Amino acid sequence: MKVTGLALVPPPTAADLPKVTPELLASVLARYSRSNEGIGAIMSKVDLANPEASIDRILKFVDYGHASIGGLTGGLAIALDDVSMWLAYKIFEIAQMADGQESSTRYITMDASNLPTAAELGIPDDLAPRWQALMAKSFAAYNSEYARLDAAATAQPSLVRVPPDAKPAVVTRLRKNYALDRARYFIPLATRTNLGLVQTSRMWATTVKHLDSLPHPEAKAAAKLIRDELLKQSPRLMRHSYAEKSYEEQARQELALSCLLGLERLSTKQLADEVWVHVDRATPPFLPEVQSLSEALRHRPNRYAQHGTASRRMKVSFAWNNMAIAELRDLNRHRTGHRYTPFIQAGFYLPPEIKHSDHNALLDEQAALTRELMQRGSAAYVYSLLLGAQTPFEHSTHGDKFIYEAELRTGMGAHYRYAEHLSATLREFFKQVPEAREWVVEGTAEPE
Repeated sequence: MKVTGLALVPPPTAADLPKVTPELLASVLARYSRSNEGIGAIMSKVDLANPEASIDRILKFVDYGHASIGGLTGGLAIALDDVSMWLAYKIFEIAQMADGQESSTRYITMDASNLPTAAELGIPDDLAPRWQALMAKSFAAYNSEYARLDAAATAQPSLVRVPPDAKPAVVTRLRKNYALDRARYFIPLATRTNLGLVQTSRMWATTVKHLDSLPHPEAKAAAKLIRDELLKQSPRLMRHSYAEKSYEEQARQELALSCLLGLERLSTKQLADEVWVHVDRATPPFLPEVQSLSEALRHRPNRYAQHGTASRRMKVSFAWNNMAIAELRDLNRHRTGHRYTPFIQAGFYLPPEIKHSDHNALLDEQAALTRELMQRGSAAYVYSLLLGAQTPFEHSTHGDKFIYEAELRTGMGAHYRYAEHLSATLREFFKQVPEAREWVVEGTAEPE
């Protein structure tokens, strides 16, 4: 694991090194999420004497200039190379005020060489050989299915939805994405990824305190590395970034509940889709809502536009029984409100193009190791999970934020499984708020 602060690049050797501008910082982190090079290699290509040219060059490659990148232009930036996908997920869960990017699974190495060691993750010594063997078999299943699906899509192009008049390079990219997006459920959650986050020193102190209070060695190691880096920039607030009793106790209780529920529900069978939505439109009697929902929604030219008070004041909670970790990693990044999951394996999702029966032996072995770790109460059970593990997941927020998420996750370029989950949620939402149907744009996840 490596942590880099991006306030000054390269590391200071003189008193007056040029600072990274906010726009350059945003573009570098955008490029970071589309690369497996690591932050140092990307920054070595940046011309600090001509930052505007570097920004244009990076954003031209990334083709990614919307709000999630614009939000990266302030605060203190930290890049974490080679953290597990679980730790990246956990940091996004904790740092709800942060803007950030994680390396896409389309750009990271998919083999057992791209894993932390068992010792780094706290895998018990006597289970380490089983864990290492399971990880190797999981990557083998991923690579085998990826190759099969890519070959099938090459032989039968109609399997992949392609925009009219798409260039050959786009067709190739979409074909490979088709294969990856279906094979990815075999990827181990322990796989190394990269993470870039920007937030204020205050929120960094809370994040580091939370990480330091978790029972996972990887989280504690990350807390120390981040703290040491931020002490250079914000020494006063980082004094409040150490493990604290209330955080430790809640982490202990949450782990105990996860092990209890996990052992009760552990399964390799695929859970049928089930969704729950609760809408609360109550307002105080001395401040009633007078705007119609139509007026709150109909003036928006796109999902980034302003809502009226009728949707902004509406409370919406929604949950799925069967969110695969592959999807959870992204849906967990919607920052508003509160997200909760026991992070267990109540089932295992595979797309229709992959037969469960072809992988029974692997999934049984994976479930057995997960069961053993949970029986021991080991926090390291999370590292035995694959991205196909299905867990309950709840998100509570407000109507405008829910509608944004639903439109985004069914819109242009959305993963097919996101679209299925959010379309089901929208159907339940419309039953309770039928007047929203005319103004909410449910997409078809057409290719990007």
